[in-house]
Amino acid sequence: MRFKNKVVLITGAGSGIGADMAVRFANEGAKIIVNDIHKESVEKTLSTLPPFLSLGITCDVTNESDVDNMVCKGIKKFGKIDILINNAGIADTITPTLEQDVTHWQRIVDIHLRGNYLCSKTVGRNMIENKYGKIINISSITGLDGFPRRNAYGAAKAGIIMFTKNLACEWAQYGINVNAVAPGYIMTPMLEELFTNDKVSHDKVRRRIPYGKFGNTKDIYHAVAFLVSEEAKYITGTCLPVDGGWTAFGASGDAYDIK
Repeated sequence: MRFKNKVVLITGAGSGIGADMAVRFANEGAKIIVNDIHKESVEKTLSTLPPFLSLGITCDVTNESDVDNMVCKGIKKFGKIDILINNAGIADTITPTLEQDVTHWQRIVDIHLRGNYLCSKTVGRNMIENKYGKIINISSITGLDGFPRRNAYGAAKAGIIMFTKNLACEWAQYGINVNAVAPGYIMTPMLEELFTNDKVSHDKVRRRIPYGKFGNTKDIYHAVAFLVSEEAKYITGTCLPVDGGWTAFGASGDAYDIK
């Protein structure tokens, strides 16, 4: 029970990586605050968690008053927030730059980057007061390498990495660790939708991964759990790719086929 009595806030926990992490942290003794913008998604994840050790809050992470309310409710119920997982995000459309919708482009940047900033800033007040905290920002391999037609998503994810480094340097004096994890191709509903809509070639991507297969949500949890554990207390300001070797291999090549 590595995380017994630790309070973990996970944004975007209504499905995919976030929902899986909520269950796994709970299984290791943590109290879970589940966030998602969709009420039904929050309720779905809550149904998999111990009722007295979990709290669900619908919130748009780009809205400052929403985030303030979410954090206040979490602290009121559990007294503190020890671990923040900034996981909320949406997929881009993988559209040629000249055809991209500016409103959607901005929404992608806001959710991934502004959302991380607002949640970290708001939770950080409690962590600084307690002289303890662990923050994990979920970035992506698209923030480490160039990917065609993914300029909003990639730029936001790259921004998350630099935000992580800056915040880690600023808040280390308070006993707060800030790190990022950069997932590769992890089998989630978001990725499956890209395959289904022929935005990305399933076979070409799989062959491009040195490990020879897609990752799963458990792979991300294990990386996150290590970085927020006491074993990693001297690690801060880093970004850990969990990608089966993708970023070690070089150019992304022809994995992107627009049908």
